[in-house]
Amino acid sequence: MTDRFKDYSSGLESPATELIEITPDDSAVLPVCVRGLNVAQSGSVRVETVGGSLATIYVVAGGAFPVRVARVLATGTTATGIVGMI
Repeated sequence: MTDRFKDYSSGLESPATELIEITPDDSAVLPVCVRGLNVAQSGSVRVETVGGSLATIYVVAGGAFPVRVARVLATGTTATGIVGMI
């Protein structure tokens, strides 16, 4: 497969190039910070941002929610099928 964009750097406005499945955990930090979230089932997601803010956000199934996240907490998270976009 030819990737015509391989020589371009990826910015925050660029589409995600990698995805990771996220299991909410109150103590574990993600192996890599993500720049957006997607969920299979709509609901609340309790996050800690890369800047250190803690907040509960509502994410709609199938939509990309642009937020740079370092941790997804289990407590306060009701959404399922959480995927981080890198």
